[in-house]
Amino acid sequence: MLTYVLALLAACANAAASVLQRKANRGLGEHGSLSLTRVAPLLRDPVWICGFLAVIAGFVLQAAALTVGALAVVEPVLVCELPLALLLASRVFHGRLHRREWACVLGMTAGLAVMLYFLAPAGGDANRVSPYVWLTAVLLTLAVAGGTVAWGRRAESAGDDPASGSRAAAAFGVAAGSLFGLAAALMKGAMSRYTDGFTAILTAWQLYAMAVTGLVAMFLLQSAMHAGRLLAAQPGLTLSDPLLSVLWGVLVFGENVRGGWNTAFALLGAALIVASVLVLARSPLLTVETEETAPRARAEDAAARRT
Repeated sequence: MLTYVLALLAACANAAASVLQRKANRGLGEHGSLSLTRVAPLLRDPVWICGFLAVIAGFVLQAAALTVGALAVVEPVLVCELPLALLLASRVFHGRLHRREWACVLGMTAGLAVMLYFLAPAGGDANRVSPYVWLTAVLLTLAVAGGTVAWGRRAESAGDDPASGSRAAAAFGVAAGSLFGLAAALMKGAMSRYTDGFTAILTAWQLYAMAVTGLVAMFLLQSAMHAGRLLAAQPGLTLSDPLLSVLWGVLVFGENVRGGWNTAFALLGAALIVASVLVLARSPLLTVETEETAPRARAEDAAARRT
C-alpha cells in the first residue's frame, strides 16, 4: 500500500510541475526547440522555478516508492499525472471540466486498476543485473530516444509544412517520456542498494546517470512544449514513460507478472488507459494557447483536416 501512496503523491507533484511549467511557457511566444537560449528566460521565472521544484519533489517521492515497490507498479501509477494536471489546470486557467473529461478520468482510473490487478508485478532485483545487461538496455533506450529526436528535428526543419510543429512536439514528447522512464530505471538501480547504507547509494553509478538523464529529459520536455501544441506532445509523453518502465521491470530486473488470461485482461486495462489519455490530451484545459501561437495552431488544425 505504501508503494501506491508514494507513487500517487509523486504523480500529484508531477501534475503541479506540468501546470506551472505550462503557465510559464505561455509567456515565451514564438515556438522553438532544442536551444538553450529558449530555456534561459525560464530560469528567471518564479512560476517555472516552482514547477522545477515540484519536479524535484516528484523525483524524491518516486525514489521512495521505487525503494519499497516494483518498477512495473510505480511507473504505471504515474499516468495519474494527466487527470490530476487536468483538475489543477481547471483551477489555474479558470476552465471547466465537462462530461468527457470526467469520463476519461474514471476510464484511466479503472484501466490502471485493472491492469495492475491482473499483472500483479512483484519481485525482481536490480542488484542482480549484470553490467552487460545494464549497458545493452541503456543503449537500446537511448537509441529509441535519439531516433525520435532525430525524426522530430527533421519534422521541425520542414517549416513550410503547417503540421510540422505538431509532429516535432509528438516526437520530442516520446523522447522525453522514454528518458524519464530510463531515469526511473536508473533510480531503481540506485535505490536498490539502500540496504547497504546511504553511502552505497551515493557511490552507485546509476544515481549520477539518472541525474544526467533527467536533465536531458527536462530539456526535451521544454522542446516539446515549444515545438508545437501540447495535445501533440502529451500522449507520447504520458504513455512512453510507464510503457518503457514496465519493459525494464519485467525484462531487465526480472519482475514477475501473471500470464495467461491475466495478460489479456491487463491489455484491456492498458487499452482503456491509452484511449483515455488520447481523449484527455485534446481537452481545452491542456491546449491553452497564447495570442502568438493561436494562428499557427489554427494552421496545423487546417492541415490535419486536409489530410
